[in-house]
Amino acid sequence: MATPTVTLAAIIKQLNLNINYVPDDPEKLIIHKKDVTRPGLPLAGFYDIFDAERIQVVGLTEDAYIESLDADKKREHLEAFFSKHPIAVVCAHNIHVSEVTEEMAQKYGVPLLSTEQSTSELTSALISYLNLQLAPMITRHGVLIEIYGEGVFITGDSGVGKSETAIELIKRGHRLIADDAVELRKVSAITILGQAPEIIRHYIELRGIGIVDVRRLFGMGAVKLTEKINLVVNLEHWEKGKMYERLGLDETYTDIMGVKIPSLTIPVQPGRNLAVVIETAAMNNRQKKMGYNTAKEFNEKVMRQMGLDPDAM
Repeated sequence: MATPTVTLAAIIKQLNLNINYVPDDPEKLIIHKKDVTRPGLPLAGFYDIFDAERIQVVGLTEDAYIESLDADKKREHLEAFFSKHPIAVVCAHNIHVSEVTEEMAQKYGVPLLSTEQSTSELTSALISYLNLQLAPMITRHGVLIEIYGEGVFITGDSGVGKSETAIELIKRGHRLIADDAVELRKVSAITILGQAPEIIRHYIELRGIGIVDVRRLFGMGAVKLTEKINLVVNLEHWEKGKMYERLGLDETYTDIMGVKIPSLTIPVQPGRNLAVVIETAAMNNRQKKMGYNTAKEFNEKVMRQMGLDPDAM
């Protein structure tokens, strides 16, 4: 699993930050820590657990402390801080960047940025963006479609019909996120987010036709950039004699980076309308999340018909 990174240029663009000083091309400055720090204690002289690889957010409190010092102490504290070479320093509230601050940033080659956002707004936006961009990521073969608000990750052997099914789903009003290669990011302990690699975004491959641009062919409403994975549907060629799920009582899951995602195996044979089957699977999965399980309700009815108490089983 490759270690994800993000450039300072991408952060500046995403958060609309102002550049006071950057020692190099922001595209070459790489961030790989998703934690953000308020450097109140370091500016006061405590550096025992200071992490220079985290972005430092300076708010009104830190600025008020530095401005309360006399000129010599102010220079001393700022030099001690910038000499630790923090990866970047961002000043919130459009705090006035003093000549001494800019001098120290230039002396030690530390990017110095600013924004009119409040400290809490800036910190929240930074953490949210970095959590997404620096989340652990793997790439898996398959198709990711949004169906009725559910992110359905369709997997299966090459040639089983994933892309053809995806096109039918798109025609029925659902949205394509990724075809063939899906980037999966673990953005929290319970959430996997999927997206397409940039080079194949909005494209889909159909054997016999070739590459199709879904966005141009079906319109902007037929595509989406990212989606949470709610259900994994594995397509496989129908095997004669193999027992497939008939009632839906057994819950199965697919483990993706330690997160268990509900999953189904759907057999493929001529004449089956896979798009309708997968639509139904997505709606049924959504219904389960809302607390209604059709299979369990049906099983309870059958047991009561047989004179059995389902709560005792």
